[in-house]
Amino acid sequence: MGKVFVKYHVQGLQMFINISNMQESFKKGGGRKIGKTVGYARVSSREQNLDRQIVALRQFVPEEMIVADKASGKDFNRSGYQSLKVGIGKLVEGDTLYIKSLDRFSRNKEEAKKELQYFSEIGVRVKILDIPSTMINIEEGTGQEWILDMINNILIEVLSSISENERATILARQAEGIVAMPIDEKTGKRISKKTGKCIGRPPIQFPEHFGEYYQKWKSKEISATAAMKSLGLKPNSFYKLAHRYEAENGIAT
Repeated sequence: MGKVFVKYHVQGLQMFINISNMQESFKKGGGRKIGKTVGYARVSSREQNLDRQIVALRQFVPEEMIVADKASGKDFNRSGYQSLKVGIGKLVEGDTLYIKSLDRFSRNKEEAKKELQYFSEIGVRVKILDIPSTMINIEEGTGQEWILDMINNILIEVLSSISENERATILARQAEGIVAMPIDEKTGKRISKKTGKCIGRPPIQFPEHFGEYYQKWKSKEISATAAMKSLGLKPNSFYKLAHRYEAENGIAT
């Protein structure tokens, strides 16, 4: 039998791993306690679509057993993911968790390694579709399990570093884009070049009769608290509007 290699392309870096010595030991379900099979999918925002991940996961997991989140990958504080660790959906020894790619699991390298170590310690197998060596089953008791673990640990270290760097780059580009946006003179907010609208929350609008209550407050006919109550404003909003009213009407303070 000739040598067998698993080849990876990681952002232009080719990685070849010789698995010919282990080939005979790779058997589906080799020696492991049989448990449930679960899939996990994630996108960063509600506008993004989970379909591609779910289609890929359905090759290995029934759709009703796929857990999904629409949340950032910066940490693991996600309701879907946490359901895999507590309650009725908790993964236990002998279970298998399928993920499409490592960046769908997490974009934080250290946190990802901790979570993978947690699953390893409780006997849950994590299989990542985009890392073929994690998909291989090796028969326990052959003395070669450590080789597969070593390969997977190296790949996860490389890929999680890349994923974390990608997130840092995205955040840096977002910050640069925001700084480059023009500023609206009235609201002080940045204006999106794409939409022509201010980004962030819409500015607070003056409630009806604001000028009247402003004058009463300034002339000490009523207190600021009374003015806020009549206008239905919280203190922070009231004072912001007061400063804007003064600026727009050239009132010296």
